[in-house]
Amino acid sequence: MHFYGTIWRPPYEADSLLIQATAGCTHHACKFCTLYEDLPFRFRMSPLEEVEADLQEAQLWGTDPMARLSVRLQGLPEPQGPRRVFLVGANPFVLLPGRLEEIAGLIRRYLPAVESIGCFARVTDVGLKSDEDLRRLRSLGYDGLTVGVETGDGEALAFMNKGYQARDIVEQAARLDGAGISYSFFYLAGISGAGRGREGALRSAEVFNRTRPVRVGSSMLTVFPDSELYREIQAGNWKEESELEKLEELKTLIEHLVIPTRFETDGASNLVHVRGELPRDRAALAGYLERLIAGADEEALRAYRVNLKHL
Repeated sequence: MHFYGTIWRPPYEADSLLIQATAGCTHHACKFCTLYEDLPFRFRMSPLEEVEADLQEAQLWGTDPMARLSVRLQGLPEPQGPRRVFLVGANPFVLLPGRLEEIAGLIRRYLPAVESIGCFARVTDVGLKSDEDLRRLRSLGYDGLTVGVETGDGEALAFMNKGYQARDIVEQAARLDGAGISYSFFYLAGISGAGRGREGALRSAEVFNRTRPVRVGSSMLTVFPDSELYREIQAGNWKEESELEKLEELKTLIEHLVIPTRFETDGASNLVHVRGELPRDRAALAGYLERLIAGADEEALRAYRVNLKHL
């Protein structure tokens, strides 16, 4: 399989077949991000020959006679092949509709049992496509995009150089809804900065409540020394939220999301792992966080988060 650098995928794509369609990020300018610093290039589009070779390799997993014999001897069901492909790279949805169509055609040729194709997408990637493009991509199986919106706090979006505004999140989410393409949001607790966690959560809830994500997956901001954000902190231009403030931010967001969606904090950077369906589980999730906040020790929480950086 062809992979370059560290491979990132959402926790909920653990059962998906990972195929590299791009490497790196077309934006590559968010102040907090260091995910693709290990690559010798900013962005690379995988040649179709590589994509096809990887799909051919994946095809063999379900047809290899030794693999079939092995599962029979173990009393396991025979492999049926993947039902979902997740295209890796920071934002494969930036690819032109024609290239995405070619990739879908290759997937259909070698893995006909695949029912859907997902990937990471920036808000701006959706904006590059017409409504007709989006409908066509949905008909080819593209569904379940993961959009790293990070926040609905316009001030934080601008400071972190995300490259779009809060109103763009609402506009492009509505266009995905219109095309029948489902999507999940990534939320980054702590992105609004010290003293602004609650405000960031309230602004985010206001924006998200105008959209229809099937899932809001939250991670906690971790500041690494090689990030531009770290240099902003050293220059006195920004201050990190405390760990308690990040927990209070999550609680505020949960309390103010009124849309039906799944809320999860399954990423490795989180202090706590909570998951549930909103609005059904709002009281239970908020209550759990409230009890945790009431009994928490800030120094212990910070020490734990420092250790997470080295995992």
